[in-house]
Amino acid sequence: MSRTRTLSDAAWARIEPLMPVASRKGGRPFQSHRRVLEGIVWRYRTGSPWRDLPAEFGPWQTAWKRHRRFSGDGTWDRIYAEILADADAAGEIEWAVSVDSTINRAHQHATNLPRDTGGSIELLESAREEPSDHAIGRSRGGLSTKIHHLVDGRGLPLVVLVGPGQAGDAPMFPVLMDHLRVARRGLGRPRTRPERVRGDKAYSSRAIREHLRERDIVAAIPELSDQRGHRQRRGSRGGRPVSYDAEDYKGRNVVERGFNEDKQWRGLATRYDNLALTYRGGAVLRAITLWLKR
Repeated sequence: MSRTRTLSDAAWARIEPLMPVASRKGGRPFQSHRRVLEGIVWRYRTGSPWRDLPAEFGPWQTAWKRHRRFSGDGTWDRIYAEILADADAAGEIEWAVSVDSTINRAHQHATNLPRDTGGSIELLESAREEPSDHAIGRSRGGLSTKIHHLVDGRGLPLVVLVGPGQAGDAPMFPVLMDHLRVARRGLGRPRTRPERVRGDKAYSSRAIREHLRERDIVAAIPELSDQRGHRQRRGSRGGRPVSYDAEDYKGRNVVERGFNEDKQWRGLATRYDNLALTYRGGAVLRAITLWLKR
C-alpha cells in the first residue's frame, strides 16, 4: 500500500454504500467519493495544509468543501452510527465504558476567526452547529481545544465531542451520556445505558454519581481528597463513603490508549481547523477508521 493510500478495500466497501449520492435532492451526483475521502484522511493523518494535498486526490478545494459539508450535514455522524450499530449487532462493543478528555494545542492558523466565549454549548446540543467560540479556549498553555470521548471497554470511541480547552470535564459528562445512542439491528430502541462507567477524579461529583445511580449504572470513579474531607467533617450528614471497584478501575486506561491512537493523526494532535465542526468531523472520521480497522 502506498503512503497516500489511506483506506483498505474492505473499509471502503463498508463505507461506500453509506455515502450520499447527490449534493442535494435533484442535484448533480457526487464524483470520486473514495479519492476525496482518502484525501481528507491523508490531510488529518499528516497535519498538512489543505493546499498541499497531493494532486492524486484531486483539487484540494473539493476535499475541503466535501469535508465541510459532511461535517455539518451529519454525513460523518450517520456513517459512524451505522458502523456502531454493526458492531453492537456482532457483539463487538464492550459496555463497560470509560470517559475522559484530551487537550490539544490550537495552531495560530486555527485561531484567526472572531470568537465569543462560552459558545460551545451550541455545538454540544446538536453537534452540527458552529459555536460562537469555535470550541477554542484560553488556558495556562495558551489557546487550546479538548476532545471528549466516551469509549467502550477496548478503548474504541462511542461518543466524540469537542469543547474549549479550559472547560471542565464534569459538566461535559451528562452531555456525553445524552449523545450515547447505539441503534439496534431489527426491533428495539437504541441502547443508551452502559453497564458501568469508569472515570478519573475529574468526574467525582455528587450529581454524576446520582445520575449513574438513578440509571442503575455502576460507577468506578475515585473520590477527590477534598470531597472526602468535607464529607467526613459533616459526620453522619455527609453521607456514605464512596466505594468503587479498584481492580475494575484499572480498565480505565483504555481511554488514554485510545487518545494515543487519535493523536497518530497529526491534524488532531494539533488543531489546524478554524471551525469546530470540521475539527470534530476529523475526530469522528478517525473513530470510523478505528472501528473499521478493529
